[in-house]
Amino acid sequence: MTDIDAIAGVPMRWVGPVRISGNVTTTETHVPLATYESPLWPSVGRGAKVSMLAEQGIVATLVDERMTRSVLVEATDAGTALAAARSIRDRFAELQEVVRGCSRFAELVGVRHEINANLLFVRFEFTTGDASGHNMATLASDVLLQHLLQTVPGISYGSISGNYCTDKKATAVNGILGRGKNVVTELLVPREVVTGVLHTTAAKIVQLNIRKNMLGTLLAGGIRSANAHFANMLLGFYLATGQDAANIVEGSQGVVMAEDRDGDLYFACTLPNLIVGTVGNGKGLAFVETNLARLGCRADREPGENARRLAVIAAATVLCGELSLLAAQTNPGELMRAHVHLERRSQPGEGLRMHGSGP
Repeated sequence: MTDIDAIAGVPMRWVGPVRISGNVTTTETHVPLATYESPLWPSVGRGAKVSMLAEQGIVATLVDERMTRSVLVEATDAGTALAAARSIRDRFAELQEVVRGCSRFAELVGVRHEINANLLFVRFEFTTGDASGHNMATLASDVLLQHLLQTVPGISYGSISGNYCTDKKATAVNGILGRGKNVVTELLVPREVVTGVLHTTAAKIVQLNIRKNMLGTLLAGGIRSANAHFANMLLGFYLATGQDAANIVEGSQGVVMAEDRDGDLYFACTLPNLIVGTVGNGKGLAFVETNLARLGCRADREPGENARRLAVIAAATVLCGELSLLAAQTNPGELMRAHVHLERRSQPGEGLRMHGSGP
């Protein structure tokens, strides 16, 4: 083989179905997870079962979407950098036309800046159709940068990427402004389901969320994040659907909310940095095509709609795993009993030795 030497096989299973509603889609679907951590499958499966027992299932709300790339320019001094930033702001419509001239699907939707000494960091924000948009945003930013260097006085080239984007790093700027799809998922779990399926109470989950996810993360110095293991579900989902797996770094930033509503459990996960696409690099592999089609993300829709559907399914999958793990951790010994039981069931040579599916 020339372009691809081999395919690295990661065990994959479909779990579910998951019930999802909201402003993007209403659906019931199984979800694929590619992982070596076999306890993740039944854990997400338990959360999926809970979603099927809730009237609306998981309500997924797409709040925003934008892919970013920040360029770096050097000015003669801070005053010149500020003048350049103001010029860029005032010429926004002109810059939008520049982007339209170099891309069919990229649309410039925002520009932000940061000045440090005589350096100007410009963060361009784009919608990118059904692509996750890394390369599309970089291409558009490169064209914009060349345009600015030719038309804005007092600045010179610094870098096509100034790390104010921010790509594949956990940062405050991404947690605040978002990168990719910003999705909020909510689930109202009836009291009898909390006790009968999750084997706990709403009060116990609320207390653990405060003490573990919020206070524990605060003490650890977490950045714009308060969750137990968003990264586990995201990595499994990303590998199964042909995504850039390194994007779980910013993707795993997010906050869990839990409320005891007279014994019923209100449970919500906010993910401001979900970076997914249904076209582009990695999507041409046969198993990826099959998985995307089974998820309903290969339909003939307006540009961007398939990627939005994929994003809310990914976010709902995260909620399923997060809810199940927190429920398990309210009961002494339950997490390790499940790990030991499932590890011993794995057949030798299958590569399913676990290193902990829930931190």
